[in-house]
Amino acid sequence: MAKMLKSKKGISPILATLLLIVIAVAAIIVTYAWVMTFTASQTGKSGQFLTFANIDWSNSTKTKIVVDIINSGTDDAKILKVYMGTSPTSRTEQTSVSYNPTTKMVSRDGGMIQVTITFSSPWTSGTRYYFRFLTEAAGNWDHDERAP
Repeated sequence: MAKMLKSKKGISPILATLLLIVIAVAAIIVTYAWVMTFTASQTGKSGQFLTFANIDWSNSTKTKIVVDIINSGTDDAKILKVYMGTSPTSRTEQTSVSYNPTTKMVSRDGGMIQVTITFSSPWTSGTRYYFRFLTEAAGNWDHDERAP
């Protein structure tokens, strides 16, 4: 054992070079796989870009809100669920929602959809309401607006 510790021999320079090349190639492959996965997931999300166009609070009974949404992305978007509340944490799924067009699809490149939310009790003037629209691509579009 003592003889082994006193030995000053190591691995050959050729073997050391080969080992460094193998480690570098493995690191490049792992980095490439991560970048490709990350890029694919991000570009899928950017295909749908929903923006708030208008909100109509003018219903005389204060039981309806009409929201116009525009998709300026490169992919069609389908709205699955609508959430609304008086704070970001108190948003609840709205069950009385109608869509125009009824397919719930927002066409790409400037397509628009009109979402009408109907309530059993009137909305309150001066209160800020928080909206969330969930799309089929698992994207969320959030918006908040103060009632007139």
